Amino acid sequence: MASPVPRTLARVTRLIVAAGGGGDAVAASMLDAALYGDADPAVILTYAWDRLLIDPLPGPRGPADFTGLRPLTKSVQVVRAGARPVAPAGSTLPRLAAELPQTLALIDPRHGAEGITRQLEELIEHLAPESIDLLDVGGDILAHGDEPTLRSPLADALTLAACCQVNAPVRLLVAGPGLDGELPTDLLHDRMGPTVLTLTAEHVEPISSVLEWHPSEATGMLAATARGLRGLCEVRDAGLPIPLTDEGPTVHEADLDATLNRNQLARAILTTQTLEEAERHSREICGYSEIDYERSKASWLGTRQAQKLEPETTLHQLDQFEAKARSRGITHTTFRHLTEALDLNGNQRQDLRNLLLNNRPEQYQPPLWRIRPEA
Repeated sequence: MASPVPRTLARVTRLIVAAGGGGDAVAASMLDAALYGDADPAVILTYAWDRLLIDPLPGPRGPADFTGLRPLTKSVQVVRAGARPVAPAGSTLPRLAAELPQTLALIDPRHGAEGITRQLEELIEHLAPESIDLLDVGGDILAHGDEPTLRSPLADALTLAACCQVNAPVRLLVAGPGLDGELPTDLLHDRMGPTVLTLTAEHVEPISSVLEWHPSEATGMLAATARGLRGLCEVRDAGLPIPLTDEGPTVHEADLDATLNRNQLARAILTTQTLEEAERHSREICGYSEIDYERSKASWLGTRQAQKLEPETTLHQLDQFEAKARSRGITHTTFRHLTEALDLNGNQRQDLRNLLLNNRPEQYQPPLWRIRPEA
């Protein structure tokens, strides 16, 4: 049996499901404060899926990959500030648990969509939440599954499939349409409903300290556009250009049932009982599994010799990168992209950030790096 729920959780009346892992939990915290103000913080159900920049192991982490979790229900564990990933795994969740006021509960995808559905059902019974929101930053949850720009449909499809099977109303929210670089905004417009909220700099303030270290690019750009930044931001290892527009800080509601009917992968995995089974459907419908991509990249990174971060050399390489970026019309980038573009490994991202902020602080427009205009 799970341990009794603490008194601080007994008053919780809201549940937010962070659809895609990574920065969606950070965005969920910001949205919770923006929509509900001083009310008791929500429970955020989220993946431990930080990609290879933080976690050298491909795919999401499960409860067995952590020490120090606390049971909330039979199949749901809470990530506490004192939790730790079991080496060599990495995770941002324990630090987020220490810095965010919300309670972070761990999505366990090992048992497929049926397992996540079971987790949701237990949470609904245990917490009796007044509202349940499924939040996706960027909007790739609205995909059919065959779009050529789609890159990471599996995590969203699993949470969508689970949310559509619980006996409770779930509101689907899309924040920052197009900021994940998966689907273009003109395609998303026909798949979203009304604007629920337009985020501002004031809404970003509660997570501002988290943005100083968390690597999520989509949530970072969501915060940047809420603070008024506009331009063209280069992200990911491939250098994908993302427009920073007035659409960036908006949060839209979308029809949950229509989204499931559209999302071929989510429909196919409704009754899956393992993550491997869900992956097979992803390969069949989308032509790939995002975890396969991580496996391939992890194998390649494992054979690469780490480059030393020499300040003078790195700043010279930055000048070369920025000259090429300007020629492509790029105005901003992320520290995550800079780390890969300068051929450094994920462990050096914070050192790179410190070097750049110490030497060129005028180019820092939190949490993005501004490409220096041509002299």
